[in-house]
Amino acid sequence: MMPFGRYAHIVGWGKAVPDRVVTNDELAQIVDTSDEWIRTRTGIRQRHIAVDPAETTASLGAKAARAALEVANLSPTRVDMIICATSSPEHAFPATACIIQDMIGASNAGAFDLSAACSGFVYGLGMAKGLIASGQAENVLVIGAETLSRIVDWSDRNTCVLFGDGAGAVAVQASAVPGGILSTELGADGSGAELLTLPAGGSKMPAT
Repeated sequence: MMPFGRYAHIVGWGKAVPDRVVTNDELAQIVDTSDEWIRTRTGIRQRHIAVDPAETTASLGAKAARAALEVANLSPTRVDMIICATSSPEHAFPATACIIQDMIGASNAGAFDLSAACSGFVYGLGMAKGLIASGQAENVLVIGAETLSRIVDWSDRNTCVLFGDGAGAVAVQASAVPGGILSTELGADGSGAELLTLPAGGSKMPAT
């Protein structure tokens, strides 16, 4: 198939969440908040939390990826690239995407992580579309996975109410049929970086 006239279609999708559910009423027992306060400001009623140490960003991502491949009826060995969007990776390196690649048996795939916080999955879809449109890939897995409960400050009511754990994945496939992901528009405003940040853990302020 020639690069021209190539379209990127979502052909499979999957999700994975831990079993443990924490409700707003439970959070109200540990911080100064209430179900009403959280719901009216965020719309959130509950969140899933990974309490089992074996449940990690990679394991949740792999479970979601397997589900997406099953819906797409696609063998893992046919995946050309794995993009994992996460702000809570397994390690500084290797990429969580590489760990997922091994977990699902996608031995022919390239793999890399993408760090763009809440917008990461959208960035990943844009990159998948670009890889397919340019002829560099036929099948791309885009995964968004987090275990933010392990790094969130549970004493801060402004942030602990927002985050949970889980993963979602889509299989994106090349096609000559018009449609699919037609366009993406990506942008950022780095001038606000200090307003939403996790200062420690990087090379500027290393973890101890």
